[in-house]
Amino acid sequence: MNLPQSQSAQTQTRKADHIRICLEEDVQCHQITNGLEHYRFTHCCLPELDRNEIDLSTNFLGKQLLAPLLISSMTGGTEQAAKINRRLAEVAQHYKIAMGVGSQRVAVEKPEVAETFAIRKYAPDTLLLANVGAVQLNYKYGLDECLRIIDILQADALILHINPLQEFIQPRGDTNFRGLLDKIAALCEKLSVPVIAKEVGNGISAEIAQKLIAVGVKAIDVAGAGGTSWAMVESERAENSLQRRLGRTFADWGIPTAECITTIRAIAPSIPLIASGGLRHGLDIAKTIALGTDIAGLAMPFLKAAAHESEKAVYDLAEVLIAEITTVLFCTGNRDLYSLKRSASLQRIQ
Repeated sequence: MNLPQSQSAQTQTRKADHIRICLEEDVQCHQITNGLEHYRFTHCCLPELDRNEIDLSTNFLGKQLLAPLLISSMTGGTEQAAKINRRLAEVAQHYKIAMGVGSQRVAVEKPEVAETFAIRKYAPDTLLLANVGAVQLNYKYGLDECLRIIDILQADALILHINPLQEFIQPRGDTNFRGLLDKIAALCEKLSVPVIAKEVGNGISAEIAQKLIAVGVKAIDVAGAGGTSWAMVESERAENSLQRRLGRTFADWGIPTAECITTIRAIAPSIPLIASGGLRHGLDIAKTIALGTDIAGLAMPFLKAAAHESEKAVYDLAEVLIAEITTVLFCTGNRDLYSLKRSASLQRIQ
């Protein structure tokens, strides 16, 4: 795909802006939460467990993970992004957890930056997820471009992120979402790797999840509201007062993460499900597992740790998250994630 230099440069600049804004500005939801505060674990003072028995391992899309963690899609396409992705990939490999990368559209438009996404050499054994916007299927992207994206990462699956609000507010955003479901169906049929549908922080409803599953999507990342607001991120990049106003008005738009999980699980009990959207610690992760997800993704905490000058910060974060999940299992009397899901440990409190 040959694109004008100006367009590829704009995409690369946008990637750099996104990292800077997420790290330097307050772009978190403030009025809407992830909904997990409405749930509480029942403490078990006699767990009848040895801590050493606790097992956090799980299988997701055919890959064995040692903990139900996904380093969610964040970045790529710049020198800073390359350093961040390398650090995150090394941690993913060390702890045998999953990792996604940011949209690889920039690598298609500007092949010389593809190396910033080429992290398989740092994570030879872990589950790696390629990523591109679903809307690009309406902007000259097809099977060849998706295969290229998968090949760059040597990915185990392809995320199609779905982001109508972000595109609507984004300067020169891609806003033709007509007919995408049929194109997603065609892509799912032709690709040899699973396709994952993901929002970017506004949530996927049960109704839309059902449609996506029906056309061949193999996993859903709910990416609910309550964390980073991409409407606010784009408001910070606004080129005029209208874009800025729209971003602020819709900063807290979306379906809370907990609601996405429970409603999708009610209509699709077996679809592989990823929780993300405003998760900040292992207690959040454990709550989503108890609600029925398979793994949970965090972006902002890992981005902040990876942008730190010390690589130790990313390892420390992973250690803390794993310890927090382990604490929940120990103090609810559950030996593994399977038991946690099937226990009555988590109660809705309001």
